[in-house]
Amino acid sequence: MKLLLDTHIWIWFLQSPERLGPAARRELADEKNELWVSPISTWEALLLHRKGRIRLPAEPVDWLPRAIAGIHREAPLTHEIVLAAHQLYLQGDPADRFLAATAQVLDLTLVTADQRLLGLANIRTMANR
Repeated sequence: MKLLLDTHIWIWFLQSPERLGPAARRELADEKNELWVSPISTWEALLLHRKGRIRLPAEPVDWLPRAIAGIHREAPLTHEIVLAAHQLYLQGDPADRFLAATAQVLDLTLVTADQRLLGLANIRTMANR
């Protein structure tokens, strides 16, 4: 399975794995699954760090190479994904729209705890359970 990690899932996976549900933790650890992260999640994590809402264990320039070391694929940000994000009717966080559109266009399963993203039409999701 190809799993796109929502930003909070990626951060929890790296820093607070106890916040992951048993099924999500099992799927993320399964070597048969590909783990994907979008550069949108990097952008969002750095913004949250700058605002003091999360604390990265190192300076961003040092943190990022370690944070993506266990990730199999970097999801591209393409014009097709931007158009799909524009067409999604999803209020609030623009990062959520880009992540949902990335999952839709690249046929990935979005792993999230965000109730607004779970069960969106045309997007496969996996709840943090």
